[in-house]
Amino acid sequence: MRVAVVGATGYVGGRLVPELLAGGHQVRCLARNPSRLRGVPWSRDVELVTADVLVKESLGPALQGVDVLYYLVHAMGHTGDFAESDRIGAENTRGAAEAAGVARIVYLGGLGEDDPEMLSSHLASRHEVGRILAAGTVPVTELRAAVIIGSGSASFEMLRNLTDVLPAMICPRWVTKTLCQPIAIADVLHYLVAVIDRPADRSEILEVGGPTVVTYRDMMDRYAAIAGLRRRLIIPVPLLSPRLSSHWVNLVTPLPYGLARPLVDSLITMSSSGPIATSDGWSTTRPPRSTRRSSRLSSSCTTPTVRRAGWTAPAPALRPRRCPRIRTGPAPPSTRIARSS
Repeated sequence: MRVAVVGATGYVGGRLVPELLAGGHQVRCLARNPSRLRGVPWSRDVELVTADVLVKESLGPALQGVDVLYYLVHAMGHTGDFAESDRIGAENTRGAAEAAGVARIVYLGGLGEDDPEMLSSHLASRHEVGRILAAGTVPVTELRAAVIIGSGSASFEMLRNLTDVLPAMICPRWVTKTLCQPIAIADVLHYLVAVIDRPADRSEILEVGGPTVVTYRDMMDRYAAIAGLRRRLIIPVPLLSPRLSSHWVNLVTPLPYGLARPLVDSLITMSSSGPIATSDGWSTTRPPRSTRRSSRLSSSCTTPTVRRAGWTAPAPALRPRRCPRIRTGPAPPSTRIARSS
């Protein structure tokens, strides 16, 4: 199948491309600056094309002959009005995909309620992008996931650095109260590859997650145990605002404030789903990776992996770890809820 990936320079996109190649697909990577991809091991196995979702004219030629388009970009952490940038990018991509005859768009969004009043501005924008893409004639499969556990994931690196650096910390109350359903990057990649074999006759939303629903405190405790650290002393307080929390994250971790703020805002919102399979039987056949196993694999990798993840803040000097060669076969999908339109 001829596949185009928008966002191959990002964390998920850069890991998705080799999975698609392993599945026998022809891959075209669209990027504003394709030179960023020329040093990766799989760059000679794909077609690199210059295109920008904010420049409508660049998308038409780049999508010619494409069967499936993966839309993995968002403006979180960028300067300016990120919601407006996301809106323009989605509208441009939808129109270009229609004109090029693309058969399906696969979009990775964020897990959360549909009510915008219950979402952070970041998650509300992610949901809006899904609606904009699905408003056209090209069927859209939207996968919604919460915290992604994997070395280099901004959410995981925030958790890892906070736990590594601080034996005791004062945290906002949501750290111990708000529930989320983290998911391993290996499972996310499997879902993204697997969905293109589903019928492309309508748009649908698939909410996916790992087997456990936990608090951020629970994830920090599990990571500390796996990393051989003492259990961290965490004192929740009600007065630590998202703004102050984000500056605190920026001070302690390699995440820049512009990225930390939308992440913190999103973590305040509960993001979990019930164990409901799709109506057509597309469901898990064995349990996906647990938070503990995913954290163990991720914690074994050295921090410099962060610099290849699509955000380029310098990593602090932590204990060196050697990254093993982890062979991860495809994990079956763990679909929670399916909705069609």
